[in-house]
Amino acid sequence: MDYPEFDINRLDPEALGTSLNRRNAILEMLLKKGYIDGIAIKKYVDEESNTILGLGNIKITVDGLEYLEDNSLMKKAANLAKGIAEIIN
Repeated sequence: MDYPEFDINRLDPEALGTSLNRRNAILEMLLKKGYIDGIAIKKYVDEESNTILGLGNIKITVDGLEYLEDNSLMKKAANLAKGIAEIIN
């Protein structure tokens, strides 16, 4: 949101360390949950995985921002608990 243009290369499967199928499945789930917008999912008969259309138009939604905030707090809490457990042991 801080940049005028999104670097689409950051969503390349290689950049994410995953396969194309997995990346597309994750994007589809995020779209269905309402966390992202601006893309479309197409399933072609002759293709193994779904095709993502409009990836350059992808945007995070308010729900997506709220999810990130909640998830970030949970991650911090988990890391804190892990650190406490390491100190105790």
